[in-house]
Amino acid sequence: MCQGVIDCTHIKIANPGGDNGEVFRNRKGFFSLNVQVVSGPSREILDIRHPGSNHDNVIFDRSSLRIRIETGNVPGLLLGNNGYACKNYLLTPVLQPVLQPENDQETRYNRAHIRTRNIVERLFGIWKKRFPCLHRGLQTKLDTSVAIICATATLYNIGLRENEDFEDDIVDVDEPIGVRNNPDAHRRLDFRRHFIQQHFRNQ
Repeated sequence: MCQGVIDCTHIKIANPGGDNGEVFRNRKGFFSLNVQVVSGPSREILDIRHPGSNHDNVIFDRSSLRIRIETGNVPGLLLGNNGYACKNYLLTPVLQPVLQPENDQETRYNRAHIRTRNIVERLFGIWKKRFPCLHRGLQTKLDTSVAIICATATLYNIGLRENEDFEDDIVDVDEPIGVRNNPDAHRRLDFRRHFIQQHFRNQ
């Protein structure tokens, strides 16, 4: 049912200059591409986008991936952190789970959610360790930097298929501040609530 795990990672780039240079300055003050990635269950890269340094949720809302999901061309569910708005096809953690001894469905859902999302964090770690230029930052022209990011993603996937020995680290998953859902959020949160009740019933 879960198609993949979505998240973004900042890759430092040189100042693109020109009229739109500041678009790429992130909240930490350096220039970067906030690269959106969807990880599959084996930490393969299923989808990659490379806009400016916008917020993760803005990047997703403007992406072709969202359109393909909403038009039924991509099946299954995505998991994302609270940097994303909860949707019928993008499940986020429960911000304040109900803590009841007889009903810990939301807590168990959150734990499973975090364990599963760890996949994409490990993907980022392996990808950047495999290609140190992504960790150090790219000093090339913008178009070349985008090409390098896409090329390393392709090479990363090839390495996975060829069973290359990638060093893997267990990482802690950070929870960003939750985004504000739009007025349609109640219906989407109802979908998540029903999903939790269906799949995390007390045994």
